Amino acid sequence: MSPFIIAIILSAAMLHAVWNAIVKTAVDRTTTLGLVALGHVLPGAVMVMLLPLPSAESFVYIILSTIVHFGYFYLLGRAYQHGDLSVVYPIARGIVPALVSLWAFLLLGEVLPLMAWVGIGLIVSGIVLSNWKALSSGVGKTALILSLGTGFCISIYSLVDGVGVRVSGNTLSYWAWGAFLHLFIAGFIGWRKRQTLAHLPAKIWLTGIAGGMVSIVAYGLVLYAKNFAPLGAVSALRETSVIFATLIGFVLLKEGNWQRRLGAAVLMTIGIAVIGLANFK
Repeated sequence: MSPFIIAIILSAAMLHAVWNAIVKTAVDRTTTLGLVALGHVLPGAVMVMLLPLPSAESFVYIILSTIVHFGYFYLLGRAYQHGDLSVVYPIARGIVPALVSLWAFLLLGEVLPLMAWVGIGLIVSGIVLSNWKALSSGVGKTALILSLGTGFCISIYSLVDGVGVRVSGNTLSYWAWGAFLHLFIAGFIGWRKRQTLAHLPAKIWLTGIAGGMVSIVAYGLVLYAKNFAPLGAVSALRETSVIFATLIGFVLLKEGNWQRRLGAAVLMTIGIAVIGLANFK
């Protein structure tokens, strides 16, 4: 994997941490997730009018990805009702690299070298370590099931989009249609939260939509990288967003435990280096 692709994925991870920090500080996370989805729809609508259509074959993947994203938003919102962000997020994201690598092996025949698996293991270990105190204090059964379900959805749409973008013939067009079809997610949450939205301050509207626009850029970078690298490796590097999120929490939100967070950052950095040294295509 080239240093350029690694840099692309790490940039996406950082942007993902930014929009998750926006959700983390929101009073009503479900409403904010709906506004994030709307932040996908608005630029997506502009792009689908300007860009050529992706291949007809790719629309099956776009629709399937939209359905799975709907499940992801639903489970994520429910998980946050039953568990703290510092518990839900690392569980949901931590299982993704291994699951994506497994699905890619079983369904696509992508075989990662041993060194790449070692790197994935180090990154997952860093994710767990970064939130060890919260995880070790105990996780409710409902929060655990919902968190695992969220991670499962992430792994599925990661695989679906990884295949879809490769057959689309145009990464930008695939990205645009995937973003635009978040219209169904935004519409569903908007209908459920219509009373809340009617009295929502303009600042919260703008913040949520801005978070969505950051999110769409982050995922667009990931889609681009999936054209050039195995899906399991992309997913592993992508999940370094957890350490970026914890660093944002330490620096901006004044959360503690910097020693553990530093140790997690070192583990994940080593994991990134190991994956880069694996030199697979």
